[in-house]
Amino acid sequence: MSELRFSLADVAGVRFAVSPVNETVMSMWALADPVRYAVHLPWIDRARATLGRPEVADRVRPLRELARPRRWLPDFLTPAARPGVEITEQLDQIAATPPDVVVQDLLATTPRGPLSPFGQALLADPRARLPQLVDAVRVWYDEAIAPDWTRMRALLDADVAYRAAQLAEGGAGRLFAQLHPSLRWLGDRVVSDDPFGRDFDLRGRGLALNPSVFTDRRVLWNLLEDSLPAGAYPVRAVGTLWETVEAPPGDPLARVVGAGRAALLHLLDTAATTTDLARRTGMSGGNVSQHLAALHAAGLVSRSRQGRHVLYRNTDAAAVLVRASRGG
Repeated sequence: MSELRFSLADVAGVRFAVSPVNETVMSMWALADPVRYAVHLPWIDRARATLGRPEVADRVRPLRELARPRRWLPDFLTPAARPGVEITEQLDQIAATPPDVVVQDLLATTPRGPLSPFGQALLADPRARLPQLVDAVRVWYDEAIAPDWTRMRALLDADVAYRAAQLAEGGAGRLFAQLHPSLRWLGDRVVSDDPFGRDFDLRGRGLALNPSVFTDRRVLWNLLEDSLPAGAYPVRAVGTLWETVEAPPGDPLARVVGAGRAALLHLLDTAATTTDLARRTGMSGGNVSQHLAALHAAGLVSRSRQGRHVLYRNTDAAAVLVRASRGG
């Protein structure tokens, strides 16, 4: 088990953020183990084709060697994210990691096995090798993550909104009790049923929690107590990430509101952006916007802003209509 010990200041400092660099780094696990990450097969197929290009494979190799399946990641490679952070800022943060911190973080991963050849080279000469790693993360984000980032970001932002509501309505106890089945809130600490055996005193620094598309079975914590406290947890509704959904043939709801608007209502059980809905339905962005405007005016769709994105979701009235059309 792992334990995270909270003071009152730490409870007040619990925060949520989406981490582009986490998704970029952890996506390597899905690429290496497609059976375990079968939910991501549409992305894996595209990513493998991208990695088949020699110029990409060569530059991404340092990241592939550090982000191997069932291996711990060095903390400096998955820094605690703040709300609204962009990939460029996180890459600059990794690039500025002091050499002694790189060495410390790498050595902390060795209980899970020896370092890869690049890991050993990075350990021996952090100043010379760290720029190669930063370049690898940058290239992989641009080539494999950025084309689908709007879709991923919409799912992650929707999870953040959901968790924030849990925290506001039920406090830290409810939040951690429902964040993941492996977690328990014991009044002044979180107990995590995991194989890591970490023991953290948060020491008033709070805790950054990052929903993750590519974290699948447990919450992943930073390894070292000196690192800024952070955890990556599996995002809700990840099975919907790569869906392309249309209203089913003969859908009663489509006969009432039209096929396009019915397709959107069937998707908006979870919050999504206009761009994400366009990709999942095959409609143009303009068409989706027109349908959403009509649904919003009718009180069937709500909208809220999360950073630079506007998220849409079914209202209670729409949920009743969708359940009825499904025979519920």
